[in-house]
Amino acid sequence: MKKVLVTGVLGQDGANMCEYLLGEFNDIKVFGMIRRVANPNFKNCKKFLNHPNFQLVYGDLTDEISLQKLVKEIQPDYFINFAANSFVGISWDMPLHVFDVNTNGVTRCLEAIRHFQPNCRFYSAGSSEEFGDVAYTPQDIKHPLRPRSPYGASKCSARHIIKVYRESYDMYAVHGILFNHEGTKRGEEFVTRKITKGVARIKKCIDREEKIEPIELGNIYSQRDWSDSEDFVKGVWLMLNQEKPEDYVLASGETHTIKEFASKAFKYAGISGSWTEIEGEPTKTKFYNNSPKGQNLIKINPKFYRPAEVELLLGDPSEAEEKLGWERKISFDMLIKKMVEFDLNEEKEAQ
Repeated sequence: MKKVLVTGVLGQDGANMCEYLLGEFNDIKVFGMIRRVANPNFKNCKKFLNHPNFQLVYGDLTDEISLQKLVKEIQPDYFINFAANSFVGISWDMPLHVFDVNTNGVTRCLEAIRHFQPNCRFYSAGSSEEFGDVAYTPQDIKHPLRPRSPYGASKCSARHIIKVYRESYDMYAVHGILFNHEGTKRGEEFVTRKITKGVARIKKCIDREEKIEPIELGNIYSQRDWSDSEDFVKGVWLMLNQEKPEDYVLASGETHTIKEFASKAFKYAGISGSWTEIEGEPTKTKFYNNSPKGQNLIKINPKFYRPAEVELLLGDPSEAEEKLGWERKISFDMLIKKMVEFDLNEEKEAQ
């Protein structure tokens, strides 16, 4: 059996990768790495936690001994690193920790592979936040690195160290640039899941004729390139199985505002609403329910604005489509509908 070590399996991408590998291949053993924490949340792992070809292991990107021990004992054929301090907004509050996990953590993985399993193929999860203050649109793999957050800078550093190890030690190591990708396993602190869970909560309040607490958002005019994480993990696996290591961009090739995402989320929940906007005063923008009561469903809270905002991200996936044969199957609308329906069902089950 081929052995695959996957980090970050409690999160969206790690869990989706495990599901994909265990669902598609019978000759793969997956080792899912998590940190030792008091109360781990295995919600995203329900489908594969008891799979005969899955084994839970413990390690930490900030602890090189644990990584070396895992690589030495497992001797993985593939090492897929999805673990990260990945919330952009928080990265200004803990920049040193973000770099220790996202940059030094990748270096620790590479060192463990170099010393104990040099034939292992390594994947490092990059981010469109590396492009930041974009120079041109759409952004391809050649776009200059211009981050506007500690998180984006940490991912840029990881990309550079991957290149150094690949060229210095002839390692199979790739750094995929993944544009925004969401899904039903997305953490609730991320804006898309915050919206869909908020919509489900508000739908319940409307049905019960209870008081509505609006969803509070930051810059709703930011434009992002959104896809489904389940499509992306397949692209990552294709990157790991090229003849030679090469970095790629995974994206949808289209862009939408947070405002549009929110509008569609309410629509798929069966809630009709209208925006009120005052030119030049974006923080006074609101979204009201189209009903006699006209309840406020969304309001803008300046505390959710970032110190340096990335206004537009739009990826060019053409190279991945042409060279890897990768294709995106879940559209923007399908993604929102899927997330809203999932969160509506969760609200019902919680009653």
